[in-house]
Amino acid sequence: MKLIIGGCTQGKLDYVLQKYDMDASKIWDGEIPKNIGEQKEPMVINHLHNWIKSQIAQGGCPEKEIRTIVEHYPDCVIISDEVGNGIVPTETFEREYRERTGRILVELAKKAEEVERVICGIGQKIK
Repeated sequence: MKLIIGGCTQGKLDYVLQKYDMDASKIWDGEIPKNIGEQKEPMVINHLHNWIKSQIAQGGCPEKEIRTIVEHYPDCVIISDEVGNGIVPTETFEREYRERTGRILVELAKKAEEVERVICGIGQKIK
């Protein structure tokens, strides 16, 4: 699994499409396939942070679900905004979302074969 992180609108998706020579139509944007195991092509999950937020709002367990995805698709590419920088929100839900997203990204980074941070469309290898 490869993890790509960076700030909002920093060119992460374009970077991935170019680096891995992929078609934009193969991207799961802010969602994850429902039929785990049936997806045959290389998988790119864009906007993981949005998916995590929606799962938390629905009372789901994104931590468990993302582990399952990574187990079934060890070659997937996951793209997420970094959401932990800046002012801490006053709303309880927003703080929980940021905390859980950060912890999920830490766990994904530990398991990833590659971690890159994209700034201004330029990838910086972290791991």
